[in-house]
Amino acid sequence: MKLKIAKRIYWIGAALTALWFGASGIFELTKNPIVWDITLQLGYPAYFIYVLGVAKLLGIAVLLTPNRLLRLKEWVFAGIFFDIIFAFSSKLSVIGAAATVDAIVAFVMVSVTYIMFRKIYAATYSPAVAE
Repeated sequence: MKLKIAKRIYWIGAALTALWFGASGIFELTKNPIVWDITLQLGYPAYFIYVLGVAKLLGIAVLLTPNRLLRLKEWVFAGIFFDIIFAFSSKLSVIGAAATVDAIVAFVMVSVTYIMFRKIYAATYSPAVAE
């Protein structure tokens, strides 16, 4: 795949991820009843919802920073994947399989975005230098 196409797919995915998780973060911080009711129904404490909202907004800021903070972006992707996995498993356990559709869609979207990120910024490893 050409680098130009990979970059285009990455930035579209990053924008969609930013919209999805940015909106979610704002809803968590503004106590949107739909988000709060579901999260509380899943058994998470109220303070966790605020922490999650702040983490999502900070992560989106890092994700949208072009050509910088690459190692931190890896952590952001990891955090987003953890969020999706926990949402999926919590909804599956408490609400039922039908409630997991959004988590599955998010997982596919973020997976494609991450794969394009790795194509654009291929990991380079160098041997550790002992002092």
